[in-house]
Amino acid sequence: MVQRYDYSTQRLYVTFDLGIDVVVSINRSQANYLLNVLRMKTGSRILLFNGRQGEWLGEIEEKGRKSCVVRLLSQSRIQPEPYNLVYLFAPLKKGRLDYMVQKAVEMGAGSLQPVITQHTQIAKLNLERLRANILEAAEQCGILTIPEIHDPIALYKILADWDKDRSIIYCDEAAEKIDGIEMLQGLCKKNLALLVGPEGGFSEEERITLRLLDFVYPISLGPRILRADTAAVAAFTIVQAVAGDW
Repeated sequence: MVQRYDYSTQRLYVTFDLGIDVVVSINRSQANYLLNVLRMKTGSRILLFNGRQGEWLGEIEEKGRKSCVVRLLSQSRIQPEPYNLVYLFAPLKKGRLDYMVQKAVEMGAGSLQPVITQHTQIAKLNLERLRANILEAAEQCGILTIPEIHDPIALYKILADWDKDRSIIYCDEAAEKIDGIEMLQGLCKKNLALLVGPEGGFSEEERITLRLLDFVYPISLGPRILRADTAAVAAFTIVQAVAGDW
């Protein structure tokens, strides 16, 4: 049975353990947001989640103008199994990267792995900023499983150490216009990864390497050239609809 998501109640991510009658201390910045931005008061209802113990309904108790606690009343949703889809991506410029990470979380990525390719323009990432984007997307979209984001690794290193039981689907504008849906239907749905390249696409050397690996499958996204962040959304849609959890 699918648990219904409460769209009307404010959600907040916390790191504390959650349980019946637990009183959760809200940090200063979150308390300021709840009390002074949203104008919530003692008795206001809020949903808390920590990525481990499901979602809990609680009541705010003010402790002054700038601090509050939340007393948990009941569990509204149990913790689901972690998402299994691995998202491999070449880092983009900041604004587009923020967007892409948020959409990946919304669309069911289980973990996010930045990869450095020959045409990658961004070599250094602010992982804390990306984690903040992950949490924001989870808070806004009712997501209970928080994807982990890893340190960047070179594409060739990723491929050399890859678990061959997990198929990689990669977006390639040079791929033959084969029936991607038919190809996806034949893959093991439990172990998939999606690879989206950089703004300049994969190099010819990288394409040759990818095509020689029997656990890697190229997919075309149609006749149009898409920006990397747009390609990511399109690829997630196809993969999740055909071979994912949709």
